[in-house]
Amino acid sequence: MRKIFITVVVVVAFSKMATAQAIVNGELKSLLQQSLTHFPKVKEVEQTVQLAEDKLKLTELNKYPDITLDASYAYVQPKIEVPFGEKAFQFAPEHNVSGALNGTYTLFDFGRLKANIEKAKLELQSAHHVAAQLENSLFVQVSQLYFQIVYAQKAIEIQNEVLGLLAENKAVIDAQLKNGNAIQLDVLTIQSKIDNEANRKIDLETNLKKLLNLLNYATGAKNIKEGQLSLPVKSYTLDEAMQLAISNNPGLAIAKDRLNIAKSDLAISKLVEKPYVGIKASVGSKNGYLPAINDPRFNYNAGIGFSMPLFNGGKTKQLVKVQERGLALSETNIAVLLHDTEKDIQASLIDINSSEARIKNAATQIEQAALAQKLSVSKLKNGTATPLEITSTNADYQKALLNKLQFQYQLCNAQLELVKLMGIKLID
Repeated sequence: MRKIFITVVVVVAFSKMATAQAIVNGELKSLLQQSLTHFPKVKEVEQTVQLAEDKLKLTELNKYPDITLDASYAYVQPKIEVPFGEKAFQFAPEHNVSGALNGTYTLFDFGRLKANIEKAKLELQSAHHVAAQLENSLFVQVSQLYFQIVYAQKAIEIQNEVLGLLAENKAVIDAQLKNGNAIQLDVLTIQSKIDNEANRKIDLETNLKKLLNLLNYATGAKNIKEGQLSLPVKSYTLDEAMQLAISNNPGLAIAKDRLNIAKSDLAISKLVEKPYVGIKASVGSKNGYLPAINDPRFNYNAGIGFSMPLFNGGKTKQLVKVQERGLALSETNIAVLLHDTEKDIQASLIDINSSEARIKNAATQIEQAALAQKLSVSKLKNGTATPLEITSTNADYQKALLNKLQFQYQLCNAQLELVKLMGIKLID
């Protein structure tokens, strides 16, 4: 795989250029915004982000001490006493009462809390990237659906135009049949072509209804009024596109997050063998103090503790080894993703260039087919053209129009794929 080295300045510059570029038209922008509130998966991902924020806050709260208020009562029998002359000397009360305010605080954890907070921040960052990936994927899918609908609508317009031309031609042949310049087979031939094109229109209308149903499911919108089969994406070289992908692609960002989280897990595991140093204090009141054992007395205590792990059967070393393997796997995964992204970007750029060249060629074909169609109609009116010639020129004209429409649709799809790979936002 060709290595890609970029500077921070270049990445930031391209990132700003990508986010500042207005890509979609107003109608599509409105649909994309509606999808964010209508599509249920979006809310689920938002809740995931909120959960990660709550986990980070929970982890940060571990820097504060733990304080508890404890109270107890115990009735003790038999009495703890010894004979002393004619009386008995009692060492502990029968009714034991106590109340205390206790506090514990970790003085030194040798980086454990800091490492866990850093991991929680990385997990929150990853949650944001997952949300961005869903938004990116949802916007691309809605845009693809939008262009499918526009394609179907414009294909129906072409069918209406062709059917109109065929109807005009049939009217001419019907007149020629009455004048004896045509035969019944000529009328049946043109009518068969009309019926065939009408059935094709029905297929397009049926498909359009299904697409509009999907649009309603994804966005809540029921129709597209001002459909445009175009996406004004600037031209990119492979290096420019890869730089943007490295900077903005949510999938690559998530892979980097996983790598950083794996590094954080490894660092936390290595801290298991470090000691703990903490303090504990308590203040309260209880009975049982000699000589007035039944009278509650004020008391307090404070101390410092030290804990050092010595042996756990080698589990820590094995855990570190496993996590190092996972870290290496995450690094390999990023390399694979970069390699696949470069391949997919190259394929999208090829498709874009191919579609743009075909659209230019299609314009000449449409002009030629339209002229041939007009000439055949003129010849038909003069009685020098056959229905087969009329049918052929109409079919060529229809094919040329549909070819250009198909190339425009393919260009939009290729541009959408490139936008998705580069991580460019379709709307601000």
